Amino acid sequence: MNPTGRPRDESAPQRVGAEGRPVSHAEIVAVAGPVLRARASGAFALREAVEVGDHALLGEVVKLDGDEIVVQVYEDTAGLRPGVAVEGSGAPLSVPLGPGLLGRMFDGLLRPLVRGETPFVRPGMRRAAGEVFAFTPLARPGDELPAGAIFGEAAREGLPAQACLLPPTAGGTVVSIAPGGALADTAVACTLRDASGAERGVAMRHAWPVRTPRPVLARRVPDAPLITGQRVLDTLFPVARGGKAAIPGGFGTGKTVLLEALAKGCDADVIVYLGCGERGNEMAGVLAEFPELVDPRTGRALMERTVVIANTSNMPVSAREASIYSAATVAEYFRDQGLHVALMADSTSRWAEALREVSGRFGELPGEGGYPAYLASRIAEFYERAAIADTLCGRVGSVTVIGAISPPSGDFSEPVTSHTKRYVKAFWALDVQRAQARFYPAIHPLQSYAEDAAAFAPWWTSHGNSRWLELRRRFLTLLDEQARLERMARIVGKDALPARQQLALTCADVLNEAFLRQSAFSPVDRRCGPARQGAMMRVTARFLDLAQAAVEAGVAPERIPRLDAYRPLLRMGEEIGEDELERFDALEAALEREFAALVGGAPPAGA
Repeated sequence: MNPTGRPRDESAPQRVGAEGRPVSHAEIVAVAGPVLRARASGAFALREAVEVGDHALLGEVVKLDGDEIVVQVYEDTAGLRPGVAVEGSGAPLSVPLGPGLLGRMFDGLLRPLVRGETPFVRPGMRRAAGEVFAFTPLARPGDELPAGAIFGEAAREGLPAQACLLPPTAGGTVVSIAPGGALADTAVACTLRDASGAERGVAMRHAWPVRTPRPVLARRVPDAPLITGQRVLDTLFPVARGGKAAIPGGFGTGKTVLLEALAKGCDADVIVYLGCGERGNEMAGVLAEFPELVDPRTGRALMERTVVIANTSNMPVSAREASIYSAATVAEYFRDQGLHVALMADSTSRWAEALREVSGRFGELPGEGGYPAYLASRIAEFYERAAIADTLCGRVGSVTVIGAISPPSGDFSEPVTSHTKRYVKAFWALDVQRAQARFYPAIHPLQSYAEDAAAFAPWWTSHGNSRWLELRRRFLTLLDEQARLERMARIVGKDALPARQQLALTCADVLNEAFLRQSAFSPVDRRCGPARQGAMMRVTARFLDLAQAAVEAGVAPERIPRLDAYRPLLRMGEEIGEDELERFDALEAALEREFAALVGGAPPAGA
């Protein structure tokens, strides 16, 4: 039988798979949702990609049981029945990587989603045969190129040029290379001769197995932060460039909005945004909004450096499980060009739920919370694909992974959150109470942490903020004191507290409102660069010093909020832009004058 279910023509030549062996065949004997069992008539390999039925639905062999195989199908299996054929590919589940990725939107199997066309992916749909780019050769016949080297550049109208990479498994002497000009990304662009004398043609596009991390020469120790543009993260809980961060939060705490703000404002070269199992209306908003966004770094379209992978909750559940590996593979491909990539996954909880559902179809014994016993190892596999590394092409690139988590009822002790905490270095806990108070980003400063923060002090010093580590510790100490004093104030009342403790609460309010609060929808404050963050830290710290000195000199704490400079201090994030840093000096000078007058006995403003 062939993949359409019709009798096979035995006289036809047998197909050969990617590994050089004959393609194997099987017939379905049972179907249970996205999982099917088939009786094999050839040798299948574990994790081999297969095509199922009349529409050549994409699947993957996940279990070998004697002469039977168990296949996980990544598309809708409605209509499949016993007797329908399954045909092997001779290769693992792979996705095409090339210059056609950047600026595009795909589903979880990296099939294109084009605006204006049908919102549904057709069964058995694959990528287009080829796309034409302006090719520029960077190698000459006779050059020795190692595996993974850059052999050319490809450009598309309106987009910057991208490096064309040899596959990590191909290298050798250049026999011939295409001249500059228009060339399809599937056409042979470079012919190589390996050490054995065999020749191999290489195109601008090549396939890579999604579950296999792409190799690098060496991993580096992260020593610089990924600047997200969000002050509460960059100042208090920074993530390393090439590091791992998690954003857990209950319903309505702003996970998706925060991830979108990070995608728009972080200083990565490429953004890979994965909507994994999210609501369709949210992803529809992302798909509609991203092409219209302007990159604050270049003034051009943000989509020029973005790849969006959408796998909504109504798409096949097994495809959701594969989408996270597809996104990681795409991120590694851009890393291998020497670029810094930020991978945003929203959310890993939906991915884990897909694991749980498919595991149940396999009949596997459930573990904690009903999740499969291998949940922790799968989470580790995903986050460990984050790295800053020396790539095969001789450049330095990185993948920073930021995963959102949706714990049921906001319970951070549930399995996905608790396992994720073991593998990430930055933990950004979203708080329901802050979100209900419309305080965004709703990061809880006492539940969040960043293990690598101290290592970034030299970086901040080199960027003009030598007091960064000192002020970070001071801010965290103040927030911790605020939580303790608020518990006391609820018992005895704020007015019953000593003046020093009343001042601590006032200063904590200033820190929250003037520095930590940041609107993702503000044209001025949606992103805050390192220089502006440093200036705002300095002004906030100076206010804390002046306020403490005033209270020690006998000034009542309730007089401090009446200063004329108090409101501009609270509004400095909204009112002072990236190119107006001198206004922070003026604000600090105004605070100095007004506190001097306050301590000197002059009547406060508004008295």
